[in-house]
Amino acid sequence: MQIEIEVNNHTIGARKGETILEALREHGIQIPTLCRLEDFTPTGACRLCVVEVEGMDRLVPACSYPVEEWMKIHTHSPRVIEARKMIVELLLSNHPDDCLYCARNGHCELQRLAEELNIRERRISGRKNSSNLDLSSPGIVYDPSKCVLCSRCVRVCEETEAVSTLDFTGRGNTTAVKAAMAKDLNFSNCIQCGQCIMVCPTGALHDKSYLEAIQQAVSRQDVTTVVHYSPSVVVSLAEEFGLKPGKDLSGLINSALKKIGFDQVYDGTFAAELFVMEEAAELADRLDKTEHLPMITSACPAWVKEMEQAYPDLLPHLSTVKSPEQIAGSIIKQFCLESSDRGQNDIFSVAVVPCPAKKFEAQRQEMTQRGISDIDAVMTTRELARLIKLFGVDMHAIEPLEADAPFHRDASAARLTAALGGTTEAVLRTLHHQISGKDLRNPKISRMRGTKNTKSTHIRLGEHNLSLAAMSPLEKVREIMADLQEDKSLYHYLEVMACPGGCINGGGHPFYSAPKTLRSRMKAIHQNDDHLATRFVHHSQEVVEFYRRYLGESNGEQARRILHTRFTPRDVLL
Repeated sequence: MQIEIEVNNHTIGARKGETILEALREHGIQIPTLCRLEDFTPTGACRLCVVEVEGMDRLVPACSYPVEEWMKIHTHSPRVIEARKMIVELLLSNHPDDCLYCARNGHCELQRLAEELNIRERRISGRKNSSNLDLSSPGIVYDPSKCVLCSRCVRVCEETEAVSTLDFTGRGNTTAVKAAMAKDLNFSNCIQCGQCIMVCPTGALHDKSYLEAIQQAVSRQDVTTVVHYSPSVVVSLAEEFGLKPGKDLSGLINSALKKIGFDQVYDGTFAAELFVMEEAAELADRLDKTEHLPMITSACPAWVKEMEQAYPDLLPHLSTVKSPEQIAGSIIKQFCLESSDRGQNDIFSVAVVPCPAKKFEAQRQEMTQRGISDIDAVMTTRELARLIKLFGVDMHAIEPLEADAPFHRDASAARLTAALGGTTEAVLRTLHHQISGKDLRNPKISRMRGTKNTKSTHIRLGEHNLSLAAMSPLEKVREIMADLQEDKSLYHYLEVMACPGGCINGGGHPFYSAPKTLRSRMKAIHQNDDHLATRFVHHSQEVVEFYRRYLGESNGEQARRILHTRFTPRDVLL
């Protein structure tokens, strides 16, 4: 039902039942908020969105108060602005004064609010927060002193990821956000997805950085430095340099990393191709033997950790194929730098990834060879942008370069793995060829594309009526996993990504506020595939040659030794 309300002496339309905030934003009127998350039930906790409604004594929170036809609203009256300033000043009164050194400097919402409200002096002095940093996690740093108790991290961890690592403890001025039993993150059930970092308005949660170690390695002459980047990085980095969201920067990334000083720059799409080949071969083998179905993907390390700690009885259903990043790290150190006077200790391998969970994955014992990690350092897309700026590389002026062989071709569907449903689409193309000996007539599987968080498709393949599905985030997966424990015949293949939309929305990508940014990244991934001359991984000449020279048959003894791993149940504090 359409109604009319008066806002700042102008009449605007609104829908009965929507909140004041929703009505205002539809008409281009922006008011600040700290606690609000898009598509989440409003809490009205921060009170920054208060507005003045004529006839009401108190200011009302716009995010949770419904519109009424009689309302005359003032969004920026002196009383409203003074109330908002007071709230921000109270938050700043005990906030650390280290903005210049903070990981979120320039991207901090509290900092932006102080600027917008023209706060230029400290009127309220409070005792500074002095909590210890939690550095226990390999991927995420938690600084409680910068927490403004907005509840965003708590809500996204509980309602989006269904992990519920974080919660409020204490009362009054002792209230804090902590993991179970007030233990460090590394002792908790945190899956390191980084979605809490994406929604944190300050620097309370941020990436654990390994940039200093990377800088030192690049400057050494006695070490061969190698860097490889994930497919999702290619379509997300542009936003850090003011370029169009979703723009493919693979050539510029190659050029920038060479200028920084890396000896070898590899496109991780090649490792994703090997991942797809192994995934399809393993699924074909399980279909033949009719065992451990459905096969569940293992490309997302956040999901793998969740399976180890929450669904240990279903671990036999988890694919044993390493993630594309770990495949890249493994084959680089074993095959790609053959030299009689160089060993694994002489190679410093760096991965550029979409999320902090990949940092956790890189330090797993299973991802080592004779005690040496396959990947020595991991940085997110945001950290790559910092490294490029640190070395003074102008992304607007450099010329694109091709990545080094054999990781220099993008001639298959492997980039699809960056978006939810893409792994299923790429695997199904190769699986069809492995079982039938023929390629799919139409390689594009529309049902596995789009922005939905749950996608499924069915196909008749030989003797099998296959049912395949892809879903994210983990909140969507929990119900399906409960069903699978009762009936394992629901699916033959299940692709799971912890982050909404897949790796293109990983917790290590640039911060964004517009939903169209995510759609732009996904669109770029799909457009890239639609315009490829070769859209099947198994037709890539580089892949065929690599198997012939190093790996033998896909899912064979040599390939399993190098490209596969194992997973074990994990006990954590829940």
